[in-house]
Amino acid sequence: MARICVFCASSTRVDQRWLDLATETGKELAARGHTLVSGGGKVGMMGTVAAGARAGGAYTLGIMPQVLVDWEVADMDSDEMIVTEGMSARKDLMLEQSDAFLTLPGGLGTLDELFEVWTTATLALHTKPIVVLDPDGFYTGLFGWLAGLTDDAFIRREALTMVTVAGSVPAAFDSIEAALDHP
Repeated sequence: MARICVFCASSTRVDQRWLDLATETGKELAARGHTLVSGGGKVGMMGTVAAGARAGGAYTLGIMPQVLVDWEVADMDSDEMIVTEGMSARKDLMLEQSDAFLTLPGGLGTLDELFEVWTTATLALHTKPIVVLDPDGFYTGLFGWLAGLTDDAFIRREALTMVTVAGSVPAAFDSIEAALDHP
């Protein structure tokens, strides 16, 4: 059983298909016996992943800064909620508490979290698996742009190999589990 941190949108205006993907992710995480580590929100895809995970019997750990708790967006149904002083402390604790990272579609906050764990991996500060769930080519443009940066030596080619891109929820969890079984 692994502690898998899921990064995704907290927007309340995302299409239903992304909420369905979040539900599927939470249920698959639970079915495989993992623990969910999340940003602790009850809204958008973040809340939907947590609800799906709990519906399947998974333990859920939310990590949220006090300012967002004050905005009343905290998932108080989490099995455990850790409140931090700020966003940086939140990301540090999510990195510390997790065995692997799974990024679903999202916006700036999701990208910030993905790049945080990816950058720290390139600096050899951790060797935890990082998987991006890319249904329907959501992240194709981003990865194309990043690949182009290797031509100008802004990114080392080996950095791109530190992230696995998966096209489906089962494939994403298969990748995480394979990486955890054979580090």
